[in-house]
This record gives sequence, C-alpha cells and structure tokens, in this order.
Amino acid sequence: MQQKRYKPVLLDYILLALIGGSILYFCWQLENELQYEWSWETIPQFILRNKNGSWEPNFLLEGLFTTIRLSIWATLLASVVGVVMGLARVSQSHFARLLSRTYVEIVRNMPPIVLIFISYFFLSAQLTHYLALDSVVQDLPPWLHSVISVLFSKPSQFTQFVTGVITLGLYEGAYITEIVRGGVNSVQRGQWEASASLGFNRFDQLRLVVLPQALKVIVPPLAGQFISTIKDSAILSVISIQELTFQGLELMASTYLVFEIWITITMMYLVLTLGCSLLSRWVEHTLEWKN
Repeated sequence: MQQKRYKPVLLDYILLALIGGSILYFCWQLENELQYEWSWETIPQFILRNKNGSWEPNFLLEGLFTTIRLSIWATLLASVVGVVMGLARVSQSHFARLLSRTYVEIVRNMPPIVLIFISYFFLSAQLTHYLALDSVVQDLPPWLHSVISVLFSKPSQFTQFVTGVITLGLYEGAYITEIVRGGVNSVQRGQWEASASLGFNRFDQLRLVVLPQALKVIVPPLAGQFISTIKDSAILSVISIQELTFQGLELMASTYLVFEIWITITMMYLVLTLGCSLLSRWVEHTLEWKN
C-alpha cells in the first residue's frame, strides 16, 4: 500500500522560519555581543590529515569510527542480553521472571554514569587484574594488534573499550528486554494455544510460531534503540574512551574553538543518526510490505 506524500502546511513554514531566525540570531550574538571570531578554516585538519602524501583520519574522524564500533558491539551485546532477558520476562518460571524484572528495574532506574563508574572502577578493574588483560593484549603479535585496532580500538585502549561495550550493552539491554517482552506479548494468546494443541513444547512454540510473528513488532524499535546507543555512547568519554565526544573535548581544550568543534561534532552525530533512521524506516516499510 503506497503512502500519501506529506504536504507542508503554513505552520511548517512558520516553524522553519523561527528555527532559521533563531540560528541567525545566535550567530549574530556570538559575533557582535561576545566578539567571537569564527575559525572554520582550521576544522578540516582535525578531520583528515595528510601524512607522507596520503590522507588519514584525524582526531574527529577517528572518534567517529570509535563511536561506530562502540555502538555496533554494544548493540550486539544488548541484543543478546535483551533477547534472553525478554524471553525470561514471559517465561513460566517465576524465578526467571523475577530475575529479569530485577535486572530491568535496576538498570533502567540507575543513572548511566553511575553504571559506568561501577563497571570501570570495580568490575573492570578486578577482571583486568585477575585476567591480566592489558598484558595479554600487549603481548599479541603485530598483525593481531592491527586487527584489534580495526575491529575494536587501539590496543592501549582495549580495556576501556571492553568496559564501555559491556556497560553500554547492559544499559541498552534493559530497554531491548522490554521491546522483546512487548513483541512476544503482542502475539495473540490463541497462537500459543493452537501450537500447544499441535503438541509443540514451550521452546518450539517460541521458535516456530511466536517469535516469527513477534519479529515484525520487535525489529523497528530495535533500529531506534541502535540510534539511542549511538547517542548514549557519548557518556563513555568520562572513562577516557576516545570516541567522538572525548576527541572533541580534547580539541576544545587545546584550540579553544568551542563552537566550531561542537557544531562539527553535532553534524557528525546528526549524519550518523539520520542515516540509521532512514535505514530503520526502510526496514520497517519492508516488513510492512511483506506483511
């Protein structure tokens, strides 16, 4: 079914004019009232650098790549945790339901920065000490260092990166848990009863009947949760993970180009999240078309 194209109304144009006027007024205030001198010509060198005749990513682009890696790995971990805990939320076991609900309530009602500090200064510190993770990574051959740099982060930042992925994965996993629970509960009770009458056990009911129908409800919110993961990854800068926000803060401290760098970071986040939003919309329309 083809959707009708949205036609802008007068209110849309008024809102656009107000937004544009606000931006122009903000720029005018900076330049005339605060006497701020713009220096946009210095920003490109922080995105790409020319090293020995070849262009390489510099601070901001390296931070963007780290943000993407963090978001992908954290989303994968959150999806695993969310699916397991989401199925536990609809389990017939009282203990499983209690465990999953406790996890959801604790994580969703805890400030993410507190969760980050607990993970980094307590859990990560203990695991790193007992597993000697830093020494193991540093003793790896050079080619594995290259693989780690591409898939994760610099070997010197590996511990912080893993801590960030685990923390972000657990935090986003609580929300995915509720998405999975809502998707499973959206399937009509008659589907459970019909599959039970055919002799399916609980696992086969979920695998063959319920989850295929629930996926159409689960997938679109999951795409939106990935966008939230990208935005939430900025808070990991507090444990010195060199993602986009951290790199921007370091540059601002050394160059004092506050507005240029913040605007550039905002645009980079916006391009990334808008791209994911368009992709999620395409996935949603594909599922609707198949339905």
